[in-house]
Amino acid sequence: MGRQRSLEKIENSEYVSISELVQLSGVRYSTIKYYTEEGLVPFEQEDIRLTRRYPRVKALERLAEIKRLKEYQGLTIKEIKENLL
Repeated sequence: MGRQRSLEKIENSEYVSISELVQLSGVRYSTIKYYTEEGLVPFEQEDIRLTRRYPRVKALERLAEIKRLKEYQGLTIKEIKENLL
């Protein structure tokens, strides 16, 4: 595992790791992983063995949108997928 980056560097990065996305969003690791597997959160991965890289701004916007749809509109993940994809 690599050395952790400072929060300042993370906040200014174009791409972040899933653990950095957890720090920025406050969303649990397992939740982000689930949303990623469901195709709800954008990421890039050059090779199956390499770490997924999340575009920081787009991923944070998507997580906020999912939260809004779940909490304020009461939508299920299936309904959110239909709305977003």
